[in-house]
Amino acid sequence: MDLLTKLGHKFIGNLGVEAFRYIVFAGAAFLLLYVLGRSFFARFKIQQKFPERKQMLREIKYSFLSLCIFALNGVVVLTAYDYGYTHLYMKFSDHSVGYFIFSVFAFIIAHDTYFYWTHRLLHHKKIYPVVHKLHHLSHDPTPWAAYAFHPLEAVVQAGIFPIMVFLIPVHPLALLTWGLFQVFLYVMGHSGFELFPAGFTSGKISKWHNTSTHHNMHHKYANSNYGLYFNFWDRIMDTNHAKYNQQFEEVKARSKNLRTLAPEPIIPEKTIAQA
Repeated sequence: MDLLTKLGHKFIGNLGVEAFRYIVFAGAAFLLLYVLGRSFFARFKIQQKFPERKQMLREIKYSFLSLCIFALNGVVVLTAYDYGYTHLYMKFSDHSVGYFIFSVFAFIIAHDTYFYWTHRLLHHKKIYPVVHKLHHLSHDPTPWAAYAFHPLEAVVQAGIFPIMVFLIPVHPLALLTWGLFQVFLYVMGHSGFELFPAGFTSGKISKWHNTSTHHNMHHKYANSNYGLYFNFWDRIMDTNHAKYNQQFEEVKARSKNLRTLAPEPIIPEKTIAQA
């Protein structure tokens, strides 16, 4: 088998895995929240207006383009592994169970840090209009927006994967665990619905975990709430939106009322400030 054929097989395999995870997680969330359970979950909607079909089709299109870039990234990593340049290990027994668990948490924490700072960079006034603005066209995102990135942003987002496998030993099962955690949080952050209970953003422990409201406000205002999984960096750098807790509690208070309130208008793009 020649090199191009091997690379092609790797690409198709990687794309299949990436697409399967995206379709399963985003599709399940969309089916539950926007279709089958729409009337029940409407009171949990952060912004009361439901996005249009045109927006969702754009989100799907750019998400699949990002998945292709992620698949290419995987080809690079697997090829580097073939030549002995990574720290990937295939025999589970090569490291302890304790190290395996550590590697999963290391990936999650490193990714959260990487995402926050690259996200801040993407909001630079000279970069935002060219790259990250595309993701923010979804002022009220849906689960399909999880990976709706400009191709250059997709390259940046994919960067954490090769960085980590070149730095620490990691088993494919650890990568799979991190990958499932990642896509679940990406989808829920873009779901448009707040399912965490009232008081979550002020709990001693729970306040350190981000919510759907947190990222939805980032899409709405664009100049705050840059974190991914956790609220650590936003708290340290004082980049949480000033009304984050208030907005969260307002959504939860509304969810107790079974009536669907009047739709909230989407803020025109020209009013959105870039950091």
